[in-house]
Amino acid sequence: MQPVLYADSDRADDMHLLALGLNYSTAPVRIREKAAVTMEHLGDALRDISRHRFISEAAIVSTCNRTELYCRQETPDAEALIDWLCRYQDLKIDVIGPYVYRHPGVDAVRHAFRVASGLDSMVLGEPQILGQMKEAFSIAHKTGATGKILNRLFQQTFSVAKQVRTDTSIGASAVSVAYAAVSLAKRIFTDVSQQNVLLIGAGDTVELVARHLRDQGVNKIVVANRTLERAQRLAQGFDGEAISLSELPNRLSEADILVSSTASTLPILGKGAVEQALKARKHKPMFLVDLAVPRDIEEQVGELNDVYLYTVDDLTEVIQENIDSRKAAAEEAEKIIDLHTEQFMRWLKGLDAVPTILEIREQIDEISEQELQKARRRLRAGDDPEQVLAQLVRALSQKYAHAPSNALNRAEADHALIEAARRLFNLAEDE
Repeated sequence: MQPVLYADSDRADDMHLLALGLNYSTAPVRIREKAAVTMEHLGDALRDISRHRFISEAAIVSTCNRTELYCRQETPDAEALIDWLCRYQDLKIDVIGPYVYRHPGVDAVRHAFRVASGLDSMVLGEPQILGQMKEAFSIAHKTGATGKILNRLFQQTFSVAKQVRTDTSIGASAVSVAYAAVSLAKRIFTDVSQQNVLLIGAGDTVELVARHLRDQGVNKIVVANRTLERAQRLAQGFDGEAISLSELPNRLSEADILVSSTASTLPILGKGAVEQALKARKHKPMFLVDLAVPRDIEEQVGELNDVYLYTVDDLTEVIQENIDSRKAAAEEAEKIIDLHTEQFMRWLKGLDAVPTILEIREQIDEISEQELQKARRRLRAGDDPEQVLAQLVRALSQKYAHAPSNALNRAEADHALIEAARRLFNLAEDE
């Protein structure tokens, strides 16, 4: 559901906001990696784009799943922005062009809110993108690439994302096997951060499990893998310990939580090995998660007391239920985003009135100063203060009302102007 909040005719007042980019749904990884701006080069890219006359403000959000430019332009020119990206990244327009989307004006605002809230992510409701957007904005702000408009946009973007997290259950349930495994562990252990973790394997799934565990405060992580070097590379990123699979029987009893995901065609853990580990642990419970297909842990292990064994099939059922739950929450999130998009656009359109408001105030200040000087001269001449004050008030009211009164007298049958004046001066509706 993407309602049109403002008609096209209103978009001339959008300060020429533009969100432009490509993501996982529009471009394959071979294109995304060519367009990506690494974090260490982000500042240079922002300084480069800010030098162009067609850009007033800019921010770049670049992750493995998306590269997006958020800009304020003096005159709308999406193609100039694409040309810049092609030149900066040494890309050909015909290579990247078919994958690029353009969101002008109100659509740019709504897109920013949806991205930060996880509604535009590969995994619906995932929270990582919010942190990535905050980091991207921080760099843009420090670089001096942002200004009044983008500063306000990103500040409100983060506020909207927080409200979506608070007021809906968009991120309350697990939608990946790695996260689901960690969520189940939290149900079994009162304080998961105090548990010893043994991870078998060193692939992407195991790495993701390790990341989720570290997010929960787990510090004792051992990684076991057939190739010790791969285990060491993974363990190093989490201050963990690496061991070879041959050491597994001697270390198994230390594990409160064990997660396995390898490419082995035969089980790595049998019932006998787990029985021995339980005896050494004096039957302190063990939580085992087998994410491998074919399975790494023999099915019979689940028959043992004090063992909680889950397979990838068990988690998949939980995940599907949670995906359905997130879809329902996303509908509520869209309503929140619609409301805040309207609020931002009202603020943005209100900026058009700022120069006029300043001129009105300057004119009023000038009139006030002139009449004040006259009043002071009369007081110095010895005139009655009461009469001087009364004359000052009459003169101010007459001069303040002079210009609008003349305009309305000339308006004759211009009912729109008359109605606008009544709203402007907070008068009762004309019957």
